[in-house]
Amino acid sequence: MPTRPLRAAEETADTASSTDHPPLVYSQPPRVRLLSEILPDDPLLMMGAGPVPIPDVVAHANSVVINHLGATMSTIISQVKQMAGYVFQTKSEWVLGVAGPGSAAMEMAICNLVSPRSKVLCVVNGFFSARMAEMSRRLDADVVTLEIDGHQAASAQLVEQAIEQHRPDVLTIVQGETSNTVFNRELPAIAKAAKKRGCLVVVDAVCTLSTMPLQMDDWQIDAVITGGQKGLSSIPGVSLIAFSNDAWEHISRRKTPNTHWVLDARLAENFWHKGSYHYTAPVSGVLALHEALRLVCAETLPVRFARHSRSSFALQNGIEAMGLRLFAPPASRLNSVVGITVPDGLTNTGICAHISERYRVEISGSFGLPIVRIGQMGEQCRAHNLFRTLHALGSTMRDLGAKVDMPASMATLEYSLQV
Repeated sequence: MPTRPLRAAEETADTASSTDHPPLVYSQPPRVRLLSEILPDDPLLMMGAGPVPIPDVVAHANSVVINHLGATMSTIISQVKQMAGYVFQTKSEWVLGVAGPGSAAMEMAICNLVSPRSKVLCVVNGFFSARMAEMSRRLDADVVTLEIDGHQAASAQLVEQAIEQHRPDVLTIVQGETSNTVFNRELPAIAKAAKKRGCLVVVDAVCTLSTMPLQMDDWQIDAVITGGQKGLSSIPGVSLIAFSNDAWEHISRRKTPNTHWVLDARLAENFWHKGSYHYTAPVSGVLALHEALRLVCAETLPVRFARHSRSSFALQNGIEAMGLRLFAPPASRLNSVVGITVPDGLTNTGICAHISERYRVEISGSFGLPIVRIGQMGEQCRAHNLFRTLHALGSTMRDLGAKVDMPASMATLEYSLQV
């Protein structure tokens, strides 16, 4: 059968299909292992400084995808803001979600409230409080750091003196310093002293929100940040921020443009308050956050605070009964992350590796400090998790050559939980 000659247009199309695409850099796609081959059959119990175990309803919500601008999402966002207001203890309507970790929420607070040449006083107890100072410096702010030595909490008197001396526009402080387990328990007095002098107050509550009291309105805090993956027992990568009315007024009248487009609160308002487009929201993560907040509200904050306090103190008592030493002094000790001094002759990396590989429990090292850290946030504060973790910790110390009293430790934990 004779072939039909190609018309000019067909010839051009055929030629283009073979010449328009450059050759592939790699001749074959990479061969990778399935996740089922990588992930352990016996999952690790996540008892470090975060992320923490998540409830089944949170995990299920994270598997759902819906239209991020539809009516269903609008209802969910409305409820997230209502529940977050309860958890933050604020009547301010300026609650926003952040597609990013707690550090993204931190940067959102800083970049919206700090402008070039703003005077910022940063109370620095450790790694994460220092991060707020670094973020402020990158905005060309005039940054003064109040360094608190010896892993101690900041005293209200000392901070007030620094406020009087430097007259900052913004004060940054952590409620709980995750890196070294220091608790700034005088935060209420510090925040009120700053506000009295016309200073905006930014608080990092990433590891503390819903694990201990934080009264945003009563303490006169202007911005509170938190991540989903700690006290709220949600997934990493979706966070929350709440601004006071004073903070929002400051944001609304600022003259210099925000250097961060994604983290611009006035643009974020489009999605979180007007149901319109800012960027494609992390839909599944927002649904997971909704379920996590719903569980917090169902438990109620007073009951949740009591559960966290009881569990953390029981764990601390069990650790000390074992013969180990807690890192932070009692007056400055954080309950949501418990720091343990590494015994002589051992390393935190060795302890963390052994407890993970041998006993399938994950705990954290630290940022250059000779400690290991155990989280007491959200789902970590369950009796069965405490018994398994304390037994694994003691067994690891024994395996590595440290002298520990396991029977006394476990008995003390059980007694403390009952009391």
